[in-house]
Amino acid sequence: MRRPQVGLFATCLVDLFRPSVGFSAAKLIEDAGCDVDVPMAQTCCGQPAYNSGDRKDARALAIQVIELFEGYDYVVAPSGSCAAMLKHHYPEIFKGDVKWEERCRRFSEKVFELVSFLTDVMFVPKVDAAFEGTVTYHDSCSGLRELGVQKQPRKLLATVEGLELKEMAGSDVCCGFGGTFCVKYSDISGTIVSKKTATIAATGADMLLAGDMGCLMNMAGKLKREGSSIEVRHVAEVLAGMTDTAPIAGSSK
Repeated sequence: MRRPQVGLFATCLVDLFRPSVGFSAAKLIEDAGCDVDVPMAQTCCGQPAYNSGDRKDARALAIQVIELFEGYDYVVAPSGSCAAMLKHHYPEIFKGDVKWEERCRRFSEKVFELVSFLTDVMFVPKVDAAFEGTVTYHDSCSGLRELGVQKQPRKLLATVEGLELKEMAGSDVCCGFGGTFCVKYSDISGTIVSKKTATIAATGADMLLAGDMGCLMNMAGKLKREGSSIEVRHVAEVLAGMTDTAPIAGSSK
């Protein structure tokens, strides 16, 4: 029987700052019964340009991504924000475009965030991983609000041997990152992430998990500046049992 062919959209932050997330994602997808390919020519999805109003460059990047990935059965990203860009905002870019609108629609229908792909498409019931400790989970805005990713990571985390999930208050409240928002409005962003790290610390968990590297880097950086011992990782690393690398921002105990 032919295995589904998956194109892994690794994302800029995974590629440049956290390659272990890409390896973890590939392992999880392969364990789910798929073949994984990582096109080497892939670049940014165009989200920063799109959010800044630069539709010309966003469109050029979108065309590159579509041409590179449209031949796969599925396109999977370990990021709610990037997956949402490919799935929901690409069709906005090409709306009314005779040449690209239908082609983009067919592409976008194949795009999924990593954990939702595992649970909602491949129907993975559990993972073969172990982690001795307590974790808390942050629901990143794009994954939650644009893609409906909330129950899926918790479902799989519940199958990790030895892991205990401690929910934080307001797990669905923004961490203050927002891409270029944290640069344009640093004071507001700083206030938001300070409130978020307080709720994280209040759980008493050993580790913070989420599904978006931007959010994770933002929260990890703040926790490190506060002198916290809470480790920060992408959820894929724990689900894949690949936690040998240092945590994000090196906030190890």
